[in-house]
Amino acid sequence: MRNVATGRQFTRRELALDPVELATLLLGAVIEATGPDGTVAVRLVEVEAYRGLDDPASHCYRGKTPRNAVMWGPAGHLYVYFVYGMHFCANVVGTEDGQPGAVLLRAGEVVSGADIARARRPSARGNGELAKGPAILTSVLGIDRAENGVDLTDPASPVRLFTGEPVPDADIRTGPRVGVAMAMDTPWRFWIDGSPAVSTYRRGGKRAGGGPRPIVV
Repeated sequence: MRNVATGRQFTRRELALDPVELATLLLGAVIEATGPDGTVAVRLVEVEAYRGLDDPASHCYRGKTPRNAVMWGPAGHLYVYFVYGMHFCANVVGTEDGQPGAVLLRAGEVVSGADIARARRPSARGNGELAKGPAILTSVLGIDRAENGVDLTDPASPVRLFTGEPVPDADIRTGPRVGVAMAMDTPWRFWIDGSPAVSTYRRGGKRAGGGPRPIVV
C-alpha cells in the first residue's frame, strides 16, 4: 500500500500512553484508510480521551465485554463501535496491554483522496465539513465494523496511522467531552484552534424526555 501521508507510521510503543496524553499526540496525526475505491487520508483536528475503570463515560467502566475487548489492548489497534443504531465511531487504543483506554477520533481535515471523500459525503458544504464529527469521519474513511481491531501500526493494514506536523501547545484547546451521560465536565476533549473541521460542542446529560444519553466510547 502506498503511503500518501507525510509522516512515518506510528509504532505500538509510541501509542502505548495514557489516553489523555495520547489524545494530544494524535492532534495533527494522519489516519489513512484504503478501500475498494481508493485511499483517503485525514489529518486529525479533534479527539476525546477515555480511560477505563476510573472513567464513568467509558465503555470499559463496568469491565471487559466482547464489545469493548479491543479497548483493553494492545495499543495501536482500532476500536470501532456502533452508536444510535446508525453510525460507526473509531478510536485509537492506547495504554499498556490489559489496561483499557482509547481516544475517540472526532474530526479531521481531508489531506488526500478528496474526490473519494466528496463522493462519500456529497452533502458536505465545503472541505471543512468532509470529516466534521466522529460518524462523518468514519464514513469518509470507509470505516465500519469490519475494521474493528485492525492494527494501525501494520503497513499492510487497511487503516494506518502516521505522524504529522507537531501542533504547537498554544494552538491546542481543551474542554468537556461531547454528548456523554457521565463525567460531563471532564475536560478530555482536545482540538486544534481555528480548524473549520472541529465539530460543534453538545453537552451530554439527560434528554428532554428523560433518561441518559448513550455513552459515547
